[in-house]
Amino acid sequence: MRTLEKLNWRYATKKFDATKKISDADLNTLLEVVNLAPSSYGLQPLKVLVIENKEIREKLKEKSWNQAQVTDASHLLVLCSYLKFEEKHINDHIENTASIREMDAALLKGYGDFMKNAIGNLSDEQQKNWNSKQTYIALGHLLDACAEMRIDSVPMEGFDPVGYDEILHLTAQNLHASLVCPIGYRSEEDATQHQKKVRKDLQSLVEFIK
Repeated sequence: MRTLEKLNWRYATKKFDATKKISDADLNTLLEVVNLAPSSYGLQPLKVLVIENKEIREKLKEKSWNQAQVTDASHLLVLCSYLKFEEKHINDHIENTASIREMDAALLKGYGDFMKNAIGNLSDEQQKNWNSKQTYIALGHLLDACAEMRIDSVPMEGFDPVGYDEILHLTAQNLHASLVCPIGYRSEEDATQHQKKVRKDLQSLVEFIK
């Protein structure tokens, strides 16, 4: 199956070829994939930053344990989650849904109230965690699309989120750096690409309960 082929092809790229750049068309496709990724209630409590500025990327590298992928990859994507999900976000989602589906927004009021109640009952910390989980769903689709397009990627949790928040001025925007994902093309010098993929056998990973 092609799905297994592409998943065996991809790996967490350790060294990117800094001379190779992703085309605008391919980058836009990847961003569309992230936009189409599922999220709870379809609310998309996240924002994607595409960091192209070299000076900013150098600063972010210092907050990423000096991992070279941050500066050498074609593009650096920072997946941010909302610190707090406000009623305005739900109202905007309801209005957007009504507009796209050409219906009266009043018909969605009950659903909007349900979401406001469900999310409003979460503590600030629970909301922050819930929002952060949505970025992982988006990341999964991003990694899959990259593999499909033969674009290399490396999901990273190895960075200082507070440092990223400060450099990118995220807190004032009600945002928090949740995940980092450099994307680009592997260097021929990256020996990691030739290593066998290490995974559990399915018998250890999967249990059927009948």
